[in-house]
Amino acid sequence: MTSLENKFDADMHSIYVNAKKELRYNASRFMRLVAQKGVVQVAKQLIAKDGDAYGFEVLWEHKRLDLSVEAHVIKDEYKELFTKKRNRYL
Repeated sequence: MTSLENKFDADMHSIYVNAKKELRYNASRFMRLVAQKGVVQVAKQLIAKDGDAYGFEVLWEHKRLDLSVEAHVIKDEYKELFTKKRNRYL
């Protein structure tokens, strides 16, 4: 993993911990997928998925979209991880 991927991974673990602590939302499925496929690949799958985004709905209901994967993917610092060139296999 690159240092940027490591930073993104750390941020994703942080939002998982915060959602669990603050909202009592345990995104265990998300963490299992991350362990299996890697955090960047899972993020790409989530943002490409149509409908049925339970975790996003939970965060929206609590007005905490700042804890969403999507909120982090659009940050300038992670733009390089989610360019069209890097998404060619989605």
